[in-house]
Amino acid sequence: MDVRHLKYFLAVVDHQGFTRAAERLLIAQPSLSQTIKSLERDLGVPLFHRVGRNVVLSEAGRELVGPARVVVRDLEAARSAIDELKGMRRGRLDVIAMPSPAIEPLTSIIAAYARTHPTVTVNVEAAFTSDDVVAAVRDGSSEIGLLGADRPFRAADIDVLPLGKQPLMLVLNPCSDLFPPAERNEDDFACGLTLRWEDLAGQRMVVSQRGSLMRWAVDEALANGVDLEIAVEVAHRTSVLPLVLAGLGHAVLPSSWSLLARQSGLRTARLDPEVLLHVCALSRAAELTPAARAFLGVAAGQQPDMTSIGEASPVG
Repeated sequence: MDVRHLKYFLAVVDHQGFTRAAERLLIAQPSLSQTIKSLERDLGVPLFHRVGRNVVLSEAGRELVGPARVVVRDLEAARSAIDELKGMRRGRLDVIAMPSPAIEPLTSIIAAYARTHPTVTVNVEAAFTSDDVVAAVRDGSSEIGLLGADRPFRAADIDVLPLGKQPLMLVLNPCSDLFPPAERNEDDFACGLTLRWEDLAGQRMVVSQRGSLMRWAVDEALANGVDLEIAVEVAHRTSVLPLVLAGLGHAVLPSSWSLLARQSGLRTARLDPEVLLHVCALSRAAELTPAARAFLGVAAGQQPDMTSIGEASPVG
C-alpha cells in the first residue's frame, strides 16, 4: 500500500464512482480499477461492493475513509513544510463554510490571505449545517471550517477560533416597503432603520428551511403571535435576495449579506430585539499544513465589526 492507493480510494469515495473519480484524477478508468483491486488485495478485504453500474462502500471501506484522510493530509503537511523551507509556497488549502460566513468574513480573509500567499489555491466547499462543517474537519476532507451558530461553538476535539458576531437584519421587500425613511448612514449595515416584529404584522416572508437561525427568528415571531405569512421557503441561501427583489416578501439574513443587499438596491433594517449569529473557524487539533496555519493567522487578524457596513470587502 502507498499513498497513491489511498488518494485513488478517496477519489472514488468523494466522487461516488470510478468514472467521475478517473476523470478528476486524469487517468483511465481501467487503471483506477486496477489500483483499487491492488489495494484490496493488500488489505485482504473488499473496499467497495459493485451494485450494477454503481459502487457502495463496504464496512471495511467505511472504516478506512477516516484513517486514509489523515494519512494523506499529514503527508501534505510534511510536503508543505519542506516546500516552505525551500522557499516554495505553492499548494492548496481546503476550506468548508456555511453560506453566511462564506460571504463574510471568508471574503475578507481570503482577500488578505491571497496578498501574502498568492500561489496557494483556496478550495471552498459548501456546507449547510454546523454538523457538516464539523464532520469535514474531523475526517480531514477540509482543514479549515467556518460556521455560524446561535451561541459560541465548543468542541472537545477541535480547535475553535471565534471570528465575531453578526446581527440578523431584515431585508425589505421593495414592493411593500412602507416603512418610514431613516437617516442614511453608510457606517450602519441597516442604514439607521430599526423594526420590531410587530411592525411586520400581515407581511409576507421569504425564509430558509428549519434548522437555521434565520428561520428560528421567523418561527419565534410566529409563536409569539405576530401575523406573518411564509410566502417562499428555500434551501439555498443564495436564492433569498433574488426572491426579495422579485417582490415575494421580506427576509431575515445575517449582516454579512448587507453589502450585497444594498448593492442590489434593497433596504435593510435592524431587528429589535437583536439576534446574533456567532461565527468561528474550526481546525483539527493535530498538525496542520503551513498553508492552513497561515490562513488561521490571517483570520485571527480579520475580525471586523459586523454591525457596520464597513465590514465587507467588495464582492465580485
